[in-house]
Amino acid sequence: MAITVLQTARAASDQTGRSRLRWAFDILAAGLAGLVLLTGCRAAPPAGEITVFAASSLRTALDEIGAEFERQTGHHLTLAYAGSPVLARQISLGAPADIFMSANSAWMDRLETEGRIEADSRFDLVGNRLVLIAHGSGRTPWPDITFEACLAELGDRRMAMALLGSVPAGIYGEAALRSLGLWEDLSGNVVQADNARAALALVAIGEAPIGLVYRSDALAEPRVSVLFELPASSHPGIRYPVAITAGRASDATRQFFAFLRSAQARGVLEEQGFVVDE
Repeated sequence: MAITVLQTARAASDQTGRSRLRWAFDILAAGLAGLVLLTGCRAAPPAGEITVFAASSLRTALDEIGAEFERQTGHHLTLAYAGSPVLARQISLGAPADIFMSANSAWMDRLETEGRIEADSRFDLVGNRLVLIAHGSGRTPWPDITFEACLAELGDRRMAMALLGSVPAGIYGEAALRSLGLWEDLSGNVVQADNARAALALVAIGEAPIGLVYRSDALAEPRVSVLFELPASSHPGIRYPVAITAGRASDATRQFFAFLRSAQARGVLEEQGFVVDE
């Protein structure tokens, strides 16, 4: 009996030991599972907020590129469009832009001189062309004809352009007309708009019958037709420098900056009429 009682006691003790062991194991397993879960949460970085100041002529292409970047990464982009001088002045005054995308080098140079951008991040994204457009879709381009002959046929009709002397599209356009010896005859007919897209809109709605705009803008607007492409030699090269603004180089910002160099982004830019890899 004593043996039997001892064996029973030992069995009970063994059972209790196994129960305690199982209990301890369950607690350990639960802790490890929680640790794995927490580690997994930390491994997935939170969505980032990125603010991009971009020249208005980039709108159509950048909207598409930005949407794809958000889909792939979960980050959120705020895209602010305006003329390059307006955006550059805002950044100069401390506006919280993470990336600046200009339509010419001069405004980026100014911000670099002021220490407002990370100079080592700067690169030229794409180029562009200037074209003469007319109101209405389906107009036949004028092949095998000089720009001078084109304008001679236009008479004294108003021509929309971006602001002369400050907005890149206006600066390039005036330079081209001067180079071709046409500025004196045409300057009195120019209607100035705040930026490249605003000049495009004047022609699209028929407020101005013709306009001098970027090729990429013309391709994005179905209510206008391209009549003539200006010779590239008639104006300074049109380049779009981009840079990260000083002190704004978050991981999310650098991811989007790298995405701009991707084949996918460059394919969108080329499809929208920009000059890639020139």
